[in-house]
Amino acid sequence: MRKLVMLLVLLPSLAVPLPAAAAPPAPDVDAAGTWSQAALDAIRTHRASDSDAARTYAMVGAALYDAVNGIATARGDRARTPALRDAKGAPPQGDQQAAAVAAAHAVLVRLYPDAVATLDARLAADLARLGQGPRVSAGRSWGATVGADVYTLRQDDGSSPVEAQPAGTGPGVFGQEWPGAQYRHMRPFADADAARHLGGGPPALDSLDYAAAFAEVALLGNAAVPDAGKSAVFQFWSLPAGSDQPPGAWVQIALAAGRTLPLADKARLLALLGMALADTAVPTTLAKYTYRHWRPQVAIQQADTDGNPYTTADPAWRARAGSAGGTPEYISGHSSFSGAGAAVLAGFFCSDRVPFTLVTDSAPVDPGTGQPWARSFPGFSAAAADAGRSRVLGGLHFGFSNLDGLAMGRDVAADILAAKLLPRSGPTHVGACPR
Repeated sequence: MRKLVMLLVLLPSLAVPLPAAAAPPAPDVDAAGTWSQAALDAIRTHRASDSDAARTYAMVGAALYDAVNGIATARGDRARTPALRDAKGAPPQGDQQAAAVAAAHAVLVRLYPDAVATLDARLAADLARLGQGPRVSAGRSWGATVGADVYTLRQDDGSSPVEAQPAGTGPGVFGQEWPGAQYRHMRPFADADAARHLGGGPPALDSLDYAAAFAEVALLGNAAVPDAGKSAVFQFWSLPAGSDQPPGAWVQIALAAGRTLPLADKARLLALLGMALADTAVPTTLAKYTYRHWRPQVAIQQADTDGNPYTTADPAWRARAGSAGGTPEYISGHSSFSGAGAAVLAGFFCSDRVPFTLVTDSAPVDPGTGQPWARSFPGFSAAAADAGRSRVLGGLHFGFSNLDGLAMGRDVAADILAAKLLPRSGPTHVGACPR
């Protein structure tokens, strides 16, 4: 009996140990998505120009990416080339989510110091979800360093001070002073020779091509010819000051298309997109400054001065958009930013046909539902074509300015996809698509 009791006592120690309970997964704060949204909110509040908005998205995207990629590089994971800040000093044990949120926060509080309280609260909430510990602390410290360095590296980049081009005179010339011309001097983020994408300029005023584009916008963009559908498409993409601006619409599209991507991939997508949008601002502004082309409203009202036998002046003509436009006509910035955005997304996903639904900041309200108009697109180039075409429908741009703008943006994006944020070793592309 005694031997039986001893055996029963010893049996538990001889049993096979049960596997330890799996550690709960780390909270996912969607660092790249959340802080890209913070950048969109900041642009809405501060009423930035298209070019300034693109610069903000590029800085935030680069900071997110470099913070995450730096830790991956330090760990010996598949390293990629940096955007603006190398991996020197990155902690291999650092938490990548903490690094990402701290990096984006560091950029935005420097760009928008009057939004510090809101941004600090957002950062504190994300860090609280990630919890305490040396990994989170190390990641946060590294990310804050990266964000501060990205901001410093973009100081004196030519985006300030504001430079205005004086008003011009004569047929074909934009007749107003316009601020923002300094962006033609801005140092590119990724495309070292972005200015070479200038574009060939508008056709001669006395040419048949000009007359054809003139006739198109004179009909489609005429406020006196009611067309609810065309007006709605224009409004959907109008994105005036106080919205996230045209570049921001492409950030929204990227977030929708890449909502399930892991942090490293989403940060890379947003960095590529932001840099392409910002670098597109350089030739876009340069084209406006160089060609100083008049807008359709003035062109149609003063067609008796253009020397073209196929155009007819209409002093009462008004653009469907309700204004003539505040910068020179050539080239269409909505088109160039959209061309760049669509090309980056198609290259990243290695497919243009990625369907998505979008509600822009300026979307008209659907009278049937009382909600902003949500539009679905079969792919990125379809949305870009729609955005560019909307400027003709609004009477703000000629068709040639739209087509040249789309091509300009695509060219800038192609240069960046070919050479930036690629693996340091092994294959870098599947065809033209970066790996």
